Amino acid sequence: MTTDAVPVCRFGDAPLTIEDVVALAQRQCEAALSDAPAFRAHIQRGADFLDRLLREDGVIYGVTTGYGDSCTVNIPPALVAELPHHLYTYHGCGLGRYLDPVETRAVLAARLASLVRGMSGVSVPLLEGLATLLQHDVLPMIPAEGSVGASGDLTPLSYVAAVLCGEREVLFDGRVQPATEVLAKIGMTPLKLRPKEGLAIMNGTAVMTGLACLAWQRADYLARMATRLTAFNVLASDGNAHHFDETLFAAKPHPGQGRIAARLRSDLHSERPPRNEQRLQDRYSLRCAPHVIGVLEDSLPFLRQLIETELNSANDNPLIDADGERILHGGHFYGGHIALAMDTLKNTVANVADLLDRQLALVVDARYNHGLPANLSAATGPRAAINHGLKALQISVSAWTAEALKQTMPASVFSRSTECHNQDKVSMGTIAARDCLRVIELTEQVVAAMLIAARQGLALRERVGLNAQLHGSLADMYADLGQRIALVEEDRALDRELRELLVEIRAQRWELYAGE
Repeated sequence: MTTDAVPVCRFGDAPLTIEDVVALAQRQCEAALSDAPAFRAHIQRGADFLDRLLREDGVIYGVTTGYGDSCTVNIPPALVAELPHHLYTYHGCGLGRYLDPVETRAVLAARLASLVRGMSGVSVPLLEGLATLLQHDVLPMIPAEGSVGASGDLTPLSYVAAVLCGEREVLFDGRVQPATEVLAKIGMTPLKLRPKEGLAIMNGTAVMTGLACLAWQRADYLARMATRLTAFNVLASDGNAHHFDETLFAAKPHPGQGRIAARLRSDLHSERPPRNEQRLQDRYSLRCAPHVIGVLEDSLPFLRQLIETELNSANDNPLIDADGERILHGGHFYGGHIALAMDTLKNTVANVADLLDRQLALVVDARYNHGLPANLSAATGPRAAINHGLKALQISVSAWTAEALKQTMPASVFSRSTECHNQDKVSMGTIAARDCLRVIELTEQVVAAMLIAARQGLALRERVGLNAQLHGSLADMYADLGQRIALVEEDRALDRELRELLVEIRAQRWELYAGE
């Protein structure tokens, strides 16, 4: 369904995909709660069952008891209603940078996707409150640091709970403002959390999962960009395009690796046999590009499954089985699958950054680039002596690559026993997700630099004779780069162009391999 031609994502009608979360995060679709009577009745049954247990003096963790190691502390009935307020209050200790607007919307979407499963004992007004924040773009100011990724993303999600109750601060209309003032502006009454609702909001994996959706989508695009850049670098280096032969890759049939080789064949039109005088083998960073990028490509379907399963799960504790009339105490707040996904993804993406760094090191080096000038300088005549081409750019690419590689230490192996040894084995999934996004950010910087190098290298190869013709979308992208980036003949600062290219990369302006 659409409203004013804006697609609507209805929570509760169907499971969410990574693409749904990304679209919500980028304000490309509108959030709405399902209006299906069966869905709303299902949510209400959970809340009603919880109310009945309370009336019958049932003992419910986090409702009539303290939290975590304090689960043996019984809460006097007169104070049960205050407990959710205390939970988000004492967890207001986050530090570090604030999640940016895209990340924050992804977190809100991930939390709502979990709660609409109907096993958290929450009310419809709470779900509507989360949907309203997304609809009006009221974004809680969420500190990025403070979660160990088991018992969920408690501290960062406490900022969501507090905002729903009219406390702390939000980003709205481009300004940080008190939540109570903004809720009044949009006509939303602050919630008074029911028993269990504070725990339901906070005791889950929404921060790491929302960030994981964003990371996956950006990594998928990086795999395509790295493939296109490899094609440019094969041409700039006068390399052997037949390293990507279809029969060759049928002999080692990893599907993603095969797709990368097929993309390179389509870019390079390399079905004809090689010339006799052509080099038999290029260096590994060109010859083995499908094998490196292919590891990322082959990991993406598996990682999608992990992320989307977590996204569409009930991942707080305890869970409410209203139909079976049971309270189920478990550990679904544990973010191990997202931790694995993010540790894996950051490793495979950093390896792609390293591949591109090595390609650039070859193409700027006159000893290895087969006839191009040193540092890809386009200066000629006497002025060539004082111009340095892409010398500093290659140094910066190596710096960004080194930092990306440094970030690949797995976060998931750094479990710490916390909270009086109640949380004695934790996932560190949120740290893994933040690390992964940083690796992706650095790799996108490498890609921006490689676009400048591709434009420069191919132009210089044309000067000495390009032994191939550019076709299709490869030719279109090269022409586009020529419009965006002036040939570097006289030394100039490249930072402005790099930043502009980063904007285009992150907006995924180039449509790559769309016909697959």
